Amino acid sequence: MQRVLFHQTIFGPIHSRRLGVSLGINLSPNDGKVCTFDCLYCEAGYNAQGSGTTGMPRRAAVASLLEARLSAMRAAGEPLDVITFSGNGEPTVNPDFVGIIDDVTALRDRYYPQVKISVLCNSTMLGDNAVAQALRRADNCILKLDSAIDGTIALLDRPVQPKFTAEWVIARLAEFGDKAIIQTMITRGTHNGIAIDNSTPREIEALIEAYRVIKPREVMIYTIDRPTPERSLQRVPKEELDDIARRITAATSIAVQVSA
Repeated sequence: MQRVLFHQTIFGPIHSRRLGVSLGINLSPNDGKVCTFDCLYCEAGYNAQGSGTTGMPRRAAVASLLEARLSAMRAAGEPLDVITFSGNGEPTVNPDFVGIIDDVTALRDRYYPQVKISVLCNSTMLGDNAVAQALRRADNCILKLDSAIDGTIALLDRPVQPKFTAEWVIARLAEFGDKAIIQTMITRGTHNGIAIDNSTPREIEALIEAYRVIKPREVMIYTIDRPTPERSLQRVPKEELDDIARRITAATSIAVQVSA
């Protein structure tokens, strides 16, 4: 079974295709996964591997570890573009997420004031007002919408919450408006004999209509880059992604960033 990628609370810096030189914050356990999606493409593996033994890192530990890393990096003159909440699961389910956002902001201001704070979020916790307000305090609030069709969401993202539907999440995303950057994974393949393809004209038209409603600052479309738990999933060629991006921008006037 494919297992978690990150075995530290603070990891990197790594070079992100979308964000540049990124220092990561993993708010999930270091030896397990806690997520409200169970995506077929998740590089950290399926939720079935379990939540591990270390537990989610608490606020004080995150602040201490981050300060030590930022202090050492600044002393060494290391470059940094962004501090990114990512890791082995959904960061907003950590019970200390709201306070951690405030601590990370204060430490960023002290050590690397020019650096952006980004949160990669699967959008499942947007109904929690405290979480939503904390997300708005990030410089880059990167919120997931892989499909605007319920059947595809159920097949590709596999949300663990029954209430998570396209209608529900699009309404929550629209509350963020131009504070949001919408992130959409484009892929195709099969799972348990069922075809999955969110690059079809029907899928893209549904996404375009959703983007019109949400009115985000930007859309990021990307495809798989590393091994995935569902091995049949395929990379979508950059030429196709570029064409999809042109269609989105022509229909919505929203800027689209492509990563392939």
